[in-house]
Formats: sequence, structure tokens, C-alpha cells
Amino acid sequence: MDKLLQLLSKNAQFSTAELAAMLGEPEDHIKAQIKEYENNGIIKGYQAVVNWENMADSFVEAMIELKVTPKKETGFDEIAERCMAFEEVESVYLMAGVYDLALIVRGQTMQDISMFVAKKLSTIDGILCAATRTEASI
Repeated sequence: MDKLLQLLSKNAQFSTAELAAMLGEPEDHIKAQIKEYENNGIIKGYQAVVNWENMADSFVEAMIELKVTPKKETGFDEIAERCMAFEEVESVYLMAGVYDLALIVRGQTMQDISMFVAKKLSTIDGILCAATRTEASI
């Protein structure tokens, strides 16, 4: 792979002067090469890598799939309502397949979501097991 592209992919904020010094090329050549890459669609844009967990208003969403034992009188409704009562739960979906219910849960970190599963979901009778997978991190 092109060394210039490798450097830019690691840190798009390198100045052309820094890139020229690292590559032993004239700065004008580096500027022209970057412009050519942009014009040819090789460089499609520049992006910041953000550590969202350091932001005060950041969150992580996860899908938690539940296998439950429904009650004869109320089916899955009672368990779904109890799950939805938790402030961390954004949505509850009835599923067909291995799991019965899917919860979309929001927390500040994955540790918050793990604690929710361990401490709050475990208080609901009828939940046999839970599987968590991260769906989005924002």
C-alpha cells in the first residue's frame, strides 16, 4: 500500500509539511498526490475517531434476547411489561425462534448494560436466559 495513504489513514491531521518530512518528498509533491487521490476517489473523506465513552451525554445500545416461560393467563405480556418498566429499556419486541423477547437497552457503557442484566433482569420471574449483543454505540 502507498506509504502516504498509510500515514493519512492513521492520522488525517498530519500537515503536508509533516508528511513530506516523513516521506522524504517535497511538500508540493505531497499536496499534488493528495489532491490526485481525492480527485480519483481514492481518498473519499476524512473522519474523526471519537471516544464516545468520554462524552457526558454518550450512550451504548444493546439488544438483549430473552428466553422466557410465559404465564398461561397473560402469555408474554406480563414479562414484557415488567421489562419495559425499567428506565434502561427503550423497546421490547416479541420474537419467533430461539429467543422469545428482544429488548433494546441503553446505558452509558457496556458495563451499565451488564449490570442491568445481572441486577434488574434477574429479578423477573420467568426469564430463563439472556443473550446480549451490542447493536449500536453512539
